[in-house]
Amino acid sequence: MLLNIVHETRYSFTQGVTHGLQRLRLRPKSSHGQTVVEWTTQLEGAVHEAEYDDQNRNRVELVSIEPGAREVVVTCRGTVHTADNNGIVGDQAGHMPLWCFLRPTPLTRAGLKVRALVARVDADRTDRLTYLHKLSHAVREAIDYVPGVTDVNTSAEQALAVGRGVCQDHAHVFISAGRLVDIPTRYVGGYLKMDGQIEQEAGHGWAEAYVPDLGWVGFDVSNAISPDERYVRVATGCDYSEAAPVTGIATGAGESRLSVHVSVEESQAGQQQQAQDQPPGEQQQSQGG
Repeated sequence: MLLNIVHETRYSFTQGVTHGLQRLRLRPKSSHGQTVVEWTTQLEGAVHEAEYDDQNRNRVELVSIEPGAREVVVTCRGTVHTADNNGIVGDQAGHMPLWCFLRPTPLTRAGLKVRALVARVDADRTDRLTYLHKLSHAVREAIDYVPGVTDVNTSAEQALAVGRGVCQDHAHVFISAGRLVDIPTRYVGGYLKMDGQIEQEAGHGWAEAYVPDLGWVGFDVSNAISPDERYVRVATGCDYSEAAPVTGIATGAGESRLSVHVSVEESQAGQQQQAQDQPPGEQQQSQGG
């Protein structure tokens, strides 16, 4: 599938910024199951300073906010070719050893509620893939998908306590539970082409777990599937904080307001090619997100 993506992040400040730096993890990486055809980043109110790969092999752009700016706009546009590999990403490719993905973080530290959830999963842990699918189902049953209840600082324990949350919360609980039973797990931030909906309010998040002989395998708890050709991986980390699309500081800015606009759609070229490859008499079925 050939996907066209536009991601606009806009910061508005009540006062002119004295000094500010932002770290962008917005550029997808070509990896098993996806190839970045083109990608551009445009800046308003900021200038590009440096670019590097972090410890998770995420492509990071460091930008500085222009002094006096009262608005910063980061607009990314690109095209990514994707394939359905049943969620399998493959072996570890970053600089981090697998044991790093067993460590608890403030957002994924297991408490009584995560431990109770793990105890309810009725599956043989030696059959890791089957266990992980049942764990994903258990997490989805424990947390209803309800936006606006949690935020980026909500931990796995806190999400389980309220029983409501979004994709980030599902991923953090899954990660926390996996580490509790000695399965390396990590957070993935990226994009999802939703059926019948191009415009979105944010990107998407899911989890990956390491399975012997397969490597990293994705689990989108919110949608109860493993990622397919509709997904684009952008950044990974031990939790959301290491894969966040934009982080940074701004001094002298007063109060700030953030707005995000994301659109993900299949390109016309991709649709035409898919129609040519489709056998006569068959119709492609659309799956709900």
